Amino acid sequence: MAEANIVPDSDRSVSLLLLGDSGCGKSTLLARLKSGRSSLSAQPGSALHTIVPLRDEDQPFIYDIRFSRRKFTLELYDTANPNQHWSSLRPDVVVLAYDISNRNTLDGLTAWRNDITRYFQYGDGERLPVMLLGLKRDLRREGEGIIYPQEAYRIAQELRCDRYAECSAVTGELLAETFEDLARLAAMTTTAEGGQSAGTTCVIL
Repeated sequence: MAEANIVPDSDRSVSLLLLGDSGCGKSTLLARLKSGRSSLSAQPGSALHTIVPLRDEDQPFIYDIRFSRRKFTLELYDTANPNQHWSSLRPDVVVLAYDISNRNTLDGLTAWRNDITRYFQYGDGERLPVMLLGLKRDLRREGEGIIYPQEAYRIAQELRCDRYAECSAVTGELLAETFEDLARLAAMTTTAEGGQSAGTTCVIL
């Protein structure tokens, strides 16, 4: 798809809500992203010491990013915000997260997906971009109960998610690619047509 003529816009804010069972790795992911561009571009396993815990009361966590020729601000919330219950938010994008090493968190995604429909999608045909995200990729081990990407991708299709990705916030594996996917979904909400530019460059400013 050819890249549209897009005027860079640094005033646009996109609200993103991260949902998933407690302990699935959401907070660690947000903390790793908050450490900035150097954390995303670091080689896997090279930036373990840069993960600094974030305070829940500081939500939303703000990320100024550039995706292709578009600049915008990403406002990230998760379910631990003590000042506002997540169901009262009006997100532009929702990320459903689960722990790759814990099948219970994968099984719980159906309830979270139903909550998205219940709280955020009010009319027939209303579209809210949803991404399924597997966390703690570094903990995937061979054995009974292992969750392979093919299974998770199938579940993403069943839950009508727009994208599937997985990464490790601890080692950095696939972290940059995951954030690029998040930026693509966010960029979809910043155009009148609901489309996105064809570029692949995404950085945290």
